[in-house]
Amino acid sequence: MPTFSKLSLQRLATCDQRLQDVCHAAIKRIDFTVLCGFRNKQDQNDAFERGFSKVKWPNGRHNKQPSQAVDLAPFPIDWKNLDRFKALAMIMLDEATKLHVKITWGGDFNQNGLPDDKFIDMPHFQTRD
Repeated sequence: MPTFSKLSLQRLATCDQRLQDVCHAAIKRIDFTVLCGFRNKQDQNDAFERGFSKVKWPNGRHNKQPSQAVDLAPFPIDWKNLDRFKALAMIMLDEATKLHVKITWGGDFNQNGLPDDKFIDMPHFQTRD
């Protein structure tokens, strides 16, 4: 069974407890790494400048403490294999449902079952209240 690395656990610890719970359930089914939880001002603005975020500091879900967003990637990471990101997302959404946690995946922000046409963020998951 896959387990989190020390670095993934450190990053995950910056996140909302609900996201942590979903990730801990999902890691039992698929191997993945935690890329980031909380982002400080420099990291958020860098993500914005590089096109990985649509918002500057402090307007992102990653900018709250605890973070209301987490970025994940199936391990080992292959950025071109989108099917593995989709598989991870399906497991995350399934585990969230089981735990009664409302989350949104960045591959389908509008939650209509189709890839969004404005912004696709395959590694991104965020809480929905």
